[in-house]
Amino acid sequence: MITILLCALVGLAPPTDIRVFDAPSDGGGVIVVEWNLSADDASIDGYDIYRSDNGIDFSKVGFIGKSRSSYSDQTEDGVVYQYKVAAVSDTLLAFSEPSTEIASEASWINVGKINIYIAMVIFGGLILYFIYHARRGKKLFIRKIAGLQAIDDAVGRATEMGKPILYTLGLGYIEDIATIASLNILGEVAKKTAQYDTKLIVPNADPIVYTVAREIVKESYTKVGRPDAYDPDSVFFLAREQMAYAAGIDGIMTRERPATNFLVGYFAAESLVLAETGAATGAIQIAGTDALAQLPFFVTACDYTLIGEELYAASAYISKRPLLLGAIKGEDWAKVIIAAALIVASVIGLLSRFPILNLFQ
Repeated sequence: MITILLCALVGLAPPTDIRVFDAPSDGGGVIVVEWNLSADDASIDGYDIYRSDNGIDFSKVGFIGKSRSSYSDQTEDGVVYQYKVAAVSDTLLAFSEPSTEIASEASWINVGKINIYIAMVIFGGLILYFIYHARRGKKLFIRKIAGLQAIDDAVGRATEMGKPILYTLGLGYIEDIATIASLNILGEVAKKTAQYDTKLIVPNADPIVYTVAREIVKESYTKVGRPDAYDPDSVFFLAREQMAYAAGIDGIMTRERPATNFLVGYFAAESLVLAETGAATGAIQIAGTDALAQLPFFVTACDYTLIGEELYAASAYISKRPLLLGAIKGEDWAKVIIAAALIVASVIGLLSRFPILNLFQ
């Protein structure tokens, strides 16, 4: 009643019907304040928003221009607040009645992203479906990848010639996807070198990658029953600096004359230097990277190049493990569904531009 009398004295109508609610589908910390515009909205400067956490002392937390009737306030979850909104005209303020009490909290579900949740369920279900059938012995078709099919021939050629195999992981760190994919391939290559009793050389540019690569190679030799054939010196740290690493590998290629070079991982400007040196020594070269700028050099100078997702699918392709095969197959079908949805949406969007469709409305 006092607020109404004051507003009448100053000749300025306050906003009315203050409504407050916790912002939906968010992570908490936001309260939305809404109100009915002042009767004098056309002549005022805007609205001040006041907040109180004890119902007595109100402090200004924001300002919004005229003709607007909503404000989102950043708050602390679990704290109970009340709000007032004041119409502002020069130095005159016309306050509304206090709002009801409200506290913000995080929402369990973001309704605006329910489509992403549905997609996750569908795609996750596809992956689990194919993993289940792969474990039951069903053969899952994955298109042939020439570079991976050549691995057996490359290892066999090195064995017949009595020459080593050089496996290069590139300059990537252990958290790089290309490095992780390359480590998986290294494990499978190491199994074959253990079976054929072929010398394997694995220089590394990162200490952590070196440690992981050494354990992977050691485990691969153990899995095929040849732990005695494992040479701890076959996996070693070479250099962290880019060109020092490239020069070191070039020296190994020149001295050891490996029959097969694997250049798989993350590469930068040194890619052409490595690939050209390997080609000059007459080695079979199988390369793969997710660095798009380096792919042309590998395609030109190497016998086989893993392009794009072929690098990520390589470990599943080689090992034939059900978990990996099921995941690859499920991802492929997910891509088919996404592509089909995009095509249908594009066709509908295109046809909707033709007036003839108005006949069916």
